[in-house]
Amino acid sequence: MTTYLSFMKDKFSEFENYRIRIHRWSKNCPIYLKAFDKYCALNFPNETSLTQEMIDSWCKKRDTETKKSFNNRINIIIEFIKYANSHNILNLIPPEHLKVQRNTHRPYAFQEIELKHFFVCCDNIKLKTNTKTAKNQQLTLPVFYRLLYSTGMRPIEARMLKVEDVDLEHGVINIRKSKGYNQHYVVVNDMMKEYLINYDKEISELYENRTYFFPAVRDSHHTARWIECNFRKIWSLCSKNSAVTYDFRHNYAIVNINNWINMGIDFEDKLYYLSKSMGHSSIETTKYYYSLVPKMSDIFINQINDSFSQIVPEVYHDED
Repeated sequence: MTTYLSFMKDKFSEFENYRIRIHRWSKNCPIYLKAFDKYCALNFPNETSLTQEMIDSWCKKRDTETKKSFNNRINIIIEFIKYANSHNILNLIPPEHLKVQRNTHRPYAFQEIELKHFFVCCDNIKLKTNTKTAKNQQLTLPVFYRLLYSTGMRPIEARMLKVEDVDLEHGVINIRKSKGYNQHYVVVNDMMKEYLINYDKEISELYENRTYFFPAVRDSHHTARWIECNFRKIWSLCSKNSAVTYDFRHNYAIVNINNWINMGIDFEDKLYYLSKSMGHSSIETTKYYYSLVPKMSDIFINQINDSFSQIVPEVYHDED
């Protein structure tokens, strides 16, 4: 059973027991409900009952969320309010899901020659104007895209990194602004660490006392559109195939999984570490990448036989 802390802890526990009895309690349910419970405990410590204000303030879409991740976060809250209303515990209006357009993009499998060409193009961006904004672009893009490529970070996580989140001495990045609320840490390799250190020195000459590690104008962070438009401009010089910035994240997962083949390692531990480093809310999300690696299931079955079904019982895609 989940341990709740707020003034609603008894009602949340009753709701959890009810959902378990009717077999409607998934692995993510306690994660999202416990997060809401913590929010209530911290922000409304003196309240004795749930109010519409609390529901509405929690169920606002965050800048770091996609519509789908927002819907996943509030779904259990909607179900709780319906349950509480029907049992005359509350009389509140449940929030509404956001309409999500189906994403038909299939992750692109980068070719090594394409990646080499891409980063060469990044390193050779020419200044069209001698402005602060143009210099920022020249300095930022080679490092920003290398960070995504080498760590599997979400573009939004890298965009919203603050200076205080990047430990240049130890090469550790604290990702606070993630999808939903999954704060986690990423360790960069030595080469990426050097890129970050050099970038920090150069960008500091343009933006003194900046807030964001990758700063934009008026001490803000870059927009998703800025990152994607620049990626497509550079990518068009390297390949005619369709790719997006987020494919660096898919590539990171697939390359790691491919490296496990024929290696005498503990696959379950590797899968767990990969899931944590990528900030997945559950290990089930990480399993999606097995479907993108050719014959991975057959290889694993040959190596670990029956235990494969225990480690990877099913494969499905939940947008991450």
